[in-house]
Amino acid sequence: MTTQRLQASTGSASEVSANQSSLDPGGERLTDRDATGADLRWNGSPARDRPAQGPRPGRREAAGSIAAMEFVEPEDEHNPFGRPLPPDDRLWRHPSEWKPPAAGEPARSRPVWPVALTSALMASVVSVSLVVALGGLTRRRSGDQMAIVERQMVTPAATSSAPEGTSEPVRQNDLVVELAERTRPAIAQVRVGRDPARTGSAVMFRSDGHLLTNAHLVEDADEITVVLASGKAMTGRVLGADPDTDAAVVKIEGGPFSVATLGTASSLRVGQRAVAIGSPSGASGTPSVTVGVVSGLHREVRSRTDNRLLFDMVQTDAPIAPGSSGGALLDDVGSVVGITTAIAGDGDFGFATPIDVAKSVSEQLIAHGRARAVWLGVQGGDVDGDTAKDLGLEGGALVADVMSGSPADRGGMTGGDVIVGLDDRPVDSMGDLVAALRTHEPGDTVTVAYVREGEELTARAVLAERPSDE
Repeated sequence: MTTQRLQASTGSASEVSANQSSLDPGGERLTDRDATGADLRWNGSPARDRPAQGPRPGRREAAGSIAAMEFVEPEDEHNPFGRPLPPDDRLWRHPSEWKPPAAGEPARSRPVWPVALTSALMASVVSVSLVVALGGLTRRRSGDQMAIVERQMVTPAATSSAPEGTSEPVRQNDLVVELAERTRPAIAQVRVGRDPARTGSAVMFRSDGHLLTNAHLVEDADEITVVLASGKAMTGRVLGADPDTDAAVVKIEGGPFSVATLGTASSLRVGQRAVAIGSPSGASGTPSVTVGVVSGLHREVRSRTDNRLLFDMVQTDAPIAPGSSGGALLDDVGSVVGITTAIAGDGDFGFATPIDVAKSVSEQLIAHGRARAVWLGVQGGDVDGDTAKDLGLEGGALVADVMSGSPADRGGMTGGDVIVGLDDRPVDSMGDLVAALRTHEPGDTVTVAYVREGEELTARAVLAERPSDE
């Protein structure tokens, strides 16, 4: 810091004397000079020379003129920031404060641990921020559940990728190949027992390891092995089976697994293409694919194993290869429309449980371990042609007997009635009635439309769960 003091006297000429002082970097006041250039002592300290202020280049200044003087801050001006700390107590230094040590003076070094500690902390903060941003610190807690995936076709879409100009047979062949490759990862082989094991197929419909297959294949099984399309063998367990629909659910642990896309059989038309895919015996990982058409709907067929009637079945001329029973019946967009079964048919036709029925049954098997079949309490069959003509009907379900105390009995129905509708859904056969009832659950109230001696009547019935002895 420099301080200049001006003194002026009156007379023919002005006389100005200037005293200059300066401080060294450590705060010690060093040298004063008067206007003659003579060194002065300040506070008793020895004065060290300071270079004299020379004249400005290119300009001659009159001695004693104000222009020749250097103006500095007054000594008594208040410093609002206070006196700075010594350089060794600060984290920074001005470049002018760096100087080599004097001869014989040991070099002083500042401790580096504060800088190292600060750098380490900053690096840790940056690293943790990056890990969190990338999800590296997320993990599944023991109570978390894996997301379960089910695929269901909503809007059919064209799947053929054959180029324009390709002939129709080649285009159709490419389409079948594409459907098979897309569905193959969800088709598994099921082995029941050993020495020898009976085999069939299954369709993965939930990514957490739930598979749809045939009830006749896994019912009462003690040991089940599921072989995935990759060839990996896993232990399975039966969650439940329903002989009335020949549908069953098998569960394997782990996942997520590839799943098939479930469609609906309600929009099928006779004559449209059908593709059957399964995993035949002794050829795990290699699917069996056969192609045909939908040759019939709402068929009633009798099981070859227990002579049980299966209602509302889909009929196809696509052969069901040995070991492929329990596999998938696909439509022409690759959606599963049925679960194939080999216990029905005479060899000329194959049959499949509609996927709508199999999916509904599977939900009950998973939730309750059994299918909760609804019960109206009637027995009978299809109305014959002559009776239908006499009543002016196209078809219906002829009631031969009504169980005492059943929902139909409480609704006022009797033997000889012909049921023609259920909740505005037409009923042209006993199979139609069974299919309509399967869309309901025990406790539902339904409206039954029927004809008695030519008179159209309705009855309100509260459906019950079918007794075990029925």
